[in-house]
Amino acid sequence: MGAMVRRRLDVREVVRKDPVLVVALVLAALSCAAVPPDAEYLTYVDLRTLGMLFSLMAVMAGLSRLGVFSAACRRLLAVARGPRRLCLALVLLAFFSSMLITNDVALVTFVPLALLALGAVGSERLTCFTVAMMTIAANLGSMFTPVGNPQNLYLHAASHLSLPGFLALMLPYTLGALALLVAAVLVCGRRAAAAGSAGGKDPAASASASAGAGTRAAVAPQAARVPVARILPWLAVFACALLSVARVVPFEVTVVAAVAVGLAADRGALAHVDYALLVTFVAFFVFVGNMGRVPAVDAFIAQMVSGHELAVAVGASQVLSNVPAAILLSGFTNAWPALIVGTNLGGLGTLIASMASLISYKQVALVLPRAKGRYLALFTAWNVAFLAALLALHLVVG
Repeated sequence: MGAMVRRRLDVREVVRKDPVLVVALVLAALSCAAVPPDAEYLTYVDLRTLGMLFSLMAVMAGLSRLGVFSAACRRLLAVARGPRRLCLALVLLAFFSSMLITNDVALVTFVPLALLALGAVGSERLTCFTVAMMTIAANLGSMFTPVGNPQNLYLHAASHLSLPGFLALMLPYTLGALALLVAAVLVCGRRAAAAGSAGGKDPAASASASAGAGTRAAVAPQAARVPVARILPWLAVFACALLSVARVVPFEVTVVAAVAVGLAADRGALAHVDYALLVTFVAFFVFVGNMGRVPAVDAFIAQMVSGHELAVAVGASQVLSNVPAAILLSGFTNAWPALIVGTNLGGLGTLIASMASLISYKQVALVLPRAKGRYLALFTAWNVAFLAALLALHLVVG
């Protein structure tokens, strides 16, 4: 009886932690009932995407465990003086870093440090505003490059767009997003900082500041002791990954290099790879592949998507998140530019439109539990505003 209860609790924990994985596995299983497994299943999975995703996650885990990103953030915060300048520095850090280290790594690394730094300001309103802007910045900065987020890595490979072609496609939206972020911080960041100064220090924020001082003191020596020799192998793998994205180096070489460096330098980095995300990709590949072999379903979905790829991608991302939406819709349309733009802009909107956004929410809920409601309202309002503005931009440049 006890074992059954434990298994039931384990299942609930899996569903709570990774609902997208559970949905993907259920859909894959149901589709297997409609299309029994056969040799054609082997053609479903995009090994290039999985290999590149694994390699990049291993590199980011290795560099993160060495304290590279934390050290960079601390150096930036050391020169940022004043609440509004601090807010702008954090937002721009999330925006530009996510282009190379992915949106989720940027948020996992920088949001906790931002909460510690902002705790000294003592403004709950400024903290919520800054973290919301950082989250939007990470989701929008990451859309510029194929390595910025998982759906870009997949869509870049599936579409066979050249690297310059991909960058040119996303450049107008990236520049527009940057202008919107800077304007929002300069105008509304001042109001949030002023409100915090007028209202006095929030007790929870003060507690966060005290914890932050201890945390920074504890991790600074560790970051300083990291030898360059331990960083270089991971940088070499990252350079190899970029060459693979540009189709200069076979992706298999990058995978082998990532595994070799992980085994030789830091096996913990390989353990910190998000294997659940890889399984999620495989499950959706199976589901999409099977649905494409059911003529009635394939024709129906293709008809629904045809001519409305961007709008459907944005809408589907709001309820599925943009990574599953990209995989699902790619099986029923070849309008790659619209699908790339749609799933990237679709990362704005609801809290689950981009699963990376949950990282920030969980951090705010942990440090400032009383501010969860305020943060969610602020996050949603700004996401809707940014989504509307960038969709308007699409009407001009698209």
